[in-house]
Amino acid sequence: MLITSYNNTALDDTLIAVMAQDTPDQTAQQSGDITAIINGDDQVIGYNFFRVSQWLGDLNVSGGIQLNANQVATLNHAIEEAGLPGQMTVDDTPKFVIGKIVSFDAHPDSDHLHVAKVDVGSETLQIVVGAPNADLGQTVVVALPGAMMPDGKIIWPGALRGVPSSGMMASARELQLKGAPQRRGILLMPDTFKPGEPFDFAKGEAVVAAQEA
Repeated sequence: MLITSYNNTALDDTLIAVMAQDTPDQTAQQSGDITAIINGDDQVIGYNFFRVSQWLGDLNVSGGIQLNANQVATLNHAIEEAGLPGQMTVDDTPKFVIGKIVSFDAHPDSDHLHVAKVDVGSETLQIVVGAPNADLGQTVVVALPGAMMPDGKIIWPGALRGVPSSGMMASARELQLKGAPQRRGILLMPDTFKPGEPFDFAKGEAVVAAQEA
């Protein structure tokens, strides 16, 4: 897993790289313009690259960024030159995909949550959902574990009211799609979209426009 983000305005030419979830006992090891974040098992779970433009040039982005193989190799060389542990691995798998709700049951400890099984093509995930419009058989947008939402939140496996949940069914508002309604509810996609298909944000905006017309 490799999640990277860049915001020059807020963080002043710093690239944040996340490879695993934060832990309470993590420590930091810095060398030059690179800081390695290390968990209690001595595993590197992330890096901060300060003045990253010295390695990657100008990054004309704000928010999540997907590094290509050459960029990752360049940063790995910088990590090695700095004498820091670990290496990053390219991760180009889609993190926002189309899903199909194949089972939908009441949550055992909630009157408004449901426990869904969602086919995302390569596997079926269990996702706890509280959206009022979620139901069996719907085609939805799933943010997989490791997805970075447009607001910077990272989706990790977890549990809601004691029930494991892996991923999130997203609303148009959470995806920050143009024209997204400001009411609660997941984004429902036409059944022409198939489980496992990478979610195209432009097509999502077209769906929103059609639904709100």
